[in-house]
Amino acid sequence: MPMSNKRIRTVVFFGIISILSILAIQIFWIEKNIEFQETNIAIQNKQDSLNTVQFNDKVIIALKKVADDIQKLNNSEMNLYGNVQQQSANYFTVELQDTVHPFLLEQLLKWEFDEKNLREDFQFGIYDCWSDSIIYGNYMKFETDSIYTIKQNFHWDFKIDEVALKLNTDLHYFGVVFPGRGHPKTHHLPNPITPWFYLIVIILFVVAFFIFSVSIIVRQKKLSEIKNDFINNMTHELKTPIATIRISSESLLNFDDKTDPEKRLRYAGIIYKENKRLEQQVERVLNIAKLDKKELKLKIETINVHEIIEEAKENFELSQLEETGGTISIDLKADLYIVQGDIVHITNIINNLIDNAIKYCDKVPELEISTRNSKNKLLITFKDNGKGISKENIKYIFDKFYRVPTGNVHDVKGFGLGLYYVKTILEELGGNISVKSTLYKGSEFTVSLPINEENYG
Repeated sequence: MPMSNKRIRTVVFFGIISILSILAIQIFWIEKNIEFQETNIAIQNKQDSLNTVQFNDKVIIALKKVADDIQKLNNSEMNLYGNVQQQSANYFTVELQDTVHPFLLEQLLKWEFDEKNLREDFQFGIYDCWSDSIIYGNYMKFETDSIYTIKQNFHWDFKIDEVALKLNTDLHYFGVVFPGRGHPKTHHLPNPITPWFYLIVIILFVVAFFIFSVSIIVRQKKLSEIKNDFINNMTHELKTPIATIRISSESLLNFDDKTDPEKRLRYAGIIYKENKRLEQQVERVLNIAKLDKKELKLKIETINVHEIIEEAKENFELSQLEETGGTISIDLKADLYIVQGDIVHITNIINNLIDNAIKYCDKVPELEISTRNSKNKLLITFKDNGKGISKENIKYIFDKFYRVPTGNVHDVKGFGLGLYYVKTILEELGGNISVKSTLYKGSEFTVSLPINEENYG
């Protein structure tokens, strides 16, 4: 059962509601997640800041203790108030007005840092106050269990005796750096664009899939309508000749020996004509099936297209236009009109287009057929004064089984296979067909066929 327009609108409505609901929920959770991360990061930054303050306080206390120990060992009573300064986040200096031995300073720093649980790598250096240059330094790497190892020496070119002499004669200060600390660590929220970017991508994908699904549903509905229309038309087209044959056959059976022979002949002719019509309709459907399966074999030969057009004009004028007063005018301007193709199918193409122009005309038919050459092509134009085709329907007219909707009026017979057949055969022959149409004014079909120049010497 085909899906109705109301059902399609319901599907579209609930689909849009679902997409908007997903979008609202995703936006809500993204905002909550960002808010949660901001809160956690703020807490973490405060915790890191507090830890940094505590670390710095411990370092200052430890360095003051080292300076006091050095003064006590040297029996010095100098005032060391404010001698420990924090120069940066991880760099501290201690001013001394006394002698300090590098190995003693190294040992005191290790003891005090270990006691204050400052178990991190550190680098220390002893500076000359006058030249502000380093005299001695080492990088101490913390291992485990209060063990420090020397990672590198900065001034191996100094002799220990020379260092001791300088330390005994100059004023000095020493500095300590904690390389692992660097700049204060600040936690940042991940790029807020990222979750929104993923959300937009997901929404675009969902919307694209939704649009694709709706287009499939609409197309299936249209195909279902076309199929039903085809079945109805086919049933009507087949039932009419069958009914005519049945009635004529019954009449013949009821005739006696005294019946007029001309009357018998007329009924026999009706049976023959309707049987031929029925055969052509079945053959048309079978040919389309063969086209779809690529089983239709073309018999290629040299064809004079102008002769076919002139013959078709005469046939239609006698069979269809004589009673209505319609006209077919031809203007054969093409100099090159010999093509390679199947004469049966090319004749069918021309007959189909002429037949359509007559069938789909709600006034006295006036058809103009013209030919011309363009870029090694033979162009055949069929211009009529028929009903025309709307822009909405013109893109479907070459589809199989498609017929332009006419509401409840079925005044034109057919299966919707003619133009599909024309287009498919032309493509097999290397040609094509195009159409221009204005509703209520008429249509113009242009057939293009390749020209074999070898036929012209």
